[in-house]
Amino acid sequence: MSDFTCVIDNRAKLGECPRWDEINQRLYWVDILAPALHCFSPSTGEHQTLSVAEHIGCFSLADDGGFVAGMRSGIWLLNALGEQVKKLADNPEDQAHSRFNDGRCDRQGRFWAGTLDEPKAGNNAHLYRLDARGLAAVDAGLLTSNGLAFSPDQRWIYHSDTPAFVIYRHPYDADSGAVGTREEWVRFKPTANDRGRPDGAAVDSEGYYWSTLYEGGRVVRISPDGEIVETYRLPVLCPTMCAFGGTDMRTLYVTSASQGRPATELTQYPQSGGVFAMRVEVAGLIEPRFRGDGV
Repeated sequence: MSDFTCVIDNRAKLGECPRWDEINQRLYWVDILAPALHCFSPSTGEHQTLSVAEHIGCFSLADDGGFVAGMRSGIWLLNALGEQVKKLADNPEDQAHSRFNDGRCDRQGRFWAGTLDEPKAGNNAHLYRLDARGLAAVDAGLLTSNGLAFSPDQRWIYHSDTPAFVIYRHPYDADSGAVGTREEWVRFKPTANDRGRPDGAAVDSEGYYWSTLYEGGRVVRISPDGEIVETYRLPVLCPTMCAFGGTDMRTLYVTSASQGRPATELTQYPQSGGVFAMRVEVAGLIEPRFRGDGV
């Protein structure tokens, strides 16, 4: 039985990166493989689709009313219509096989984004930080950089390598943006009946990390000590990322995927690719916006 209800049944190929706009009370998210930004107003039910020019893996809202986005070719500023207006950094990897995948801003307004190695032929993906000094790699040796989040006390940065079934954390200096040596924080153990692995994530106001398990059909809440303390089921097998929203930041939204899934799975889970919501007891955190100071 599912803990979630479907709020947008739009059959996204690869829905990702839900972001709550607390000013306008709207939910944004992307479809990476049918490149678009989506916008949904829970109060009116209005759903808008903004087509974008290339694969868009992640984004954050920007102070100027637009967006900063990690795309295939690099990191871009987009206007409110989703149009590319300024390239902030090139994707330094082979763009034929790599794109930006998961990312968000920290409280200082810096944009962090990781890449994905599409052939999964080697550990060629990285995690990057963009600030006034430019784009800098802060971690390497990944297949798919995912699950990026910051602890509320700004002591830790979390991210996952989805195909490796592992979530890492690094010590983090919020003032400088410096990142320490990563340590393995949580490792999932796949079985024949459960290939759930850590995809996108969010952190709540108590410092617990909520991880969506792709091919696991669930979201887990993980304590700061790395213990799974709660599990919530979805009516799809492939959730991709979660975000807190609503007037009180106590609605958890989750995106999902349908592309490349077996026909039997799509028959069993016909809402695959939809956006789901669930009320939760603990509030989330307002998502920081991109400042772009000096970038």
